[in-house]
Amino acid sequence: MAHALSSSGPEAVAQRIDGRALARALSAETAARVDALHARTGHAAALAVILVGSDPASEVYVGRKVAECARVGIRSVEHRLPADTTQTTLMTLIDRLNGDDAIDGILIQLPLPPQIDAACVLDRIDPAKDVDGFHPVNVGRLSTGTGGLVPCTPLGIMKLLDSVVTDYRGLDVVVIGKSNIVGKPVAMLLLEREATVTVTHIETRDLPDIARKADIIIAAAGAPHLVRGYWVKPGAIVIDVGISRIGQADGSMRLVGDCATHELDHARAVTPVPGGVGPMTIACLLSNTVTAAERARHD
Repeated sequence: MAHALSSSGPEAVAQRIDGRALARALSAETAARVDALHARTGHAAALAVILVGSDPASEVYVGRKVAECARVGIRSVEHRLPADTTQTTLMTLIDRLNGDDAIDGILIQLPLPPQIDAACVLDRIDPAKDVDGFHPVNVGRLSTGTGGLVPCTPLGIMKLLDSVVTDYRGLDVVVIGKSNIVGKPVAMLLLEREATVTVTHIETRDLPDIARKADIIIAAAGAPHLVRGYWVKPGAIVIDVGISRIGQADGSMRLVGDCATHELDHARAVTPVPGGVGPMTIACLLSNTVTAAERARHD
């Protein structure tokens, strides 16, 4: 399948797919769309961000998203609720945001406290404002190839792949992990491009043998260094979605992915952790917000 993969020659070794650089380019496009939308309609694209409780990691993620919104000109509206917030209170807030024409996207930072049913809450969001792409309506549209807002991480994965793949038709892709957030939706996106997709999971037998046949491996299992060098055939592309913190001898913590990247010099291209999928996920969230704003104004 070499005809479908752009390459710098047989002597090339493991190109690093720079997610940060690609995210910057996408965010620049998003900023231009924000300005153009405002010029045409007078509307300032806006994202409502809901954080329930004070989980430290969630605080960091929300802070990053709010900062990135400011960089591209999207107005962010934060709603910080106490950890003992009831489901009824949260649903009432979502209903209000659904009906607010000034709000284009609604983002609920997960995880939610145990007294709140996350699935019910996510289902309450207007699908047209579901910039995470988790609502069943958007999932259904994705599965049938009929539009809708695409989940941010799978969308970011496709943009990373597009930087090194010119034609997906007939390529063998192995997705490791069957989550509703990454594995299943990215498989559907790849099927739309005419790739042949195998979705694997914790009960899959002979996973290394299956992976060795792949032109593209997408690792989204949340298992540090699961994918070893001998799992990957020469010239394959590896997208590492996993991110875990592991302890070091000096007591510090280090971020690692699902792939043993140091063993993948024979691959065609790999994404680093950090600096690969993560930045693209946030950039796609911003892009989805503007898409929702444009569609609401029939652009």
